[in-house]
Amino acid sequence: MSRRVRTALAAVLAAVLGAVLLPGAARAATVNYVALGDSYSSGVGAGPYDLSTCLRSQKSYAPLWAAAHAVTSFRFPACGGAVTADVRDSQVGQLSSTTTLVTITIGGNDAGFADVMTSCRFGSTSSCESAVAGAKTFATATLPGRLDATYAAIRDRAPNARLVVLGYPRLFETGSCGLLAMSSYKRTILNQAADVLNGVTAGRASAAGATFVDARPAFTGHGVCAADPWIRDVSGVIEAYHPNANGYRYGYLAALTAAIG
Repeated sequence: MSRRVRTALAAVLAAVLGAVLLPGAARAATVNYVALGDSYSSGVGAGPYDLSTCLRSQKSYAPLWAAAHAVTSFRFPACGGAVTADVRDSQVGQLSSTTTLVTITIGGNDAGFADVMTSCRFGSTSSCESAVAGAKTFATATLPGRLDATYAAIRDRAPNARLVVLGYPRLFETGSCGLLAMSSYKRTILNQAADVLNGVTAGRASAAGATFVDARPAFTGHGVCAADPWIRDVSGVIEAYHPNANGYRYGYLAALTAAIG
């Protein structure tokens, strides 16, 4: 028997023995994924929704990522309207020492996202400025402690998991947008507020040893007032200023996949 034939047979034998002796869990990485967070994780804006009050959609980035990666298990407690305390009190119970991946968007509701958007969409320029200033102050002064406590609670419940914190997109393009739209100035200062929130979130995620995924680049050119918007305007009251199905797939999912595979 030639050396080449012996080498080939040895390689085949090794492959066969490996397939027989190694259980499936050893040959393929186990991924136990839990998606926490607020409406930007539950999928508000994408629809259709489950029967809970959390407005969870299978078109959100989390179930899309889970389906694409054939995960071992997937839990989806993310809930529209959630604040950091809700994550700590109601969502981290889905975690365990066997959890290997956790994703989360959180902090926007703590900073008064809905009230700020209402003030700017329907109020005066001065009321918008005041609301934005208040949200930015909260984001820099109070939110860091809440984020730290939330990430610590996740680490405590899921010590073996990779924690991935996703940020928020800028919601608006600032060019011409029609007579009934918010002014370019309002849209600009709202985008600036999103930048502040993302900066704070990125900093606290880094301090917690988490991976921060910046969603802003993926959404660039697709905000409200774009030719192809991935963010809903006020046409849907509950869904206003949330990603649509394309936003979750081509914005959030693309950003998450680029960051972690």
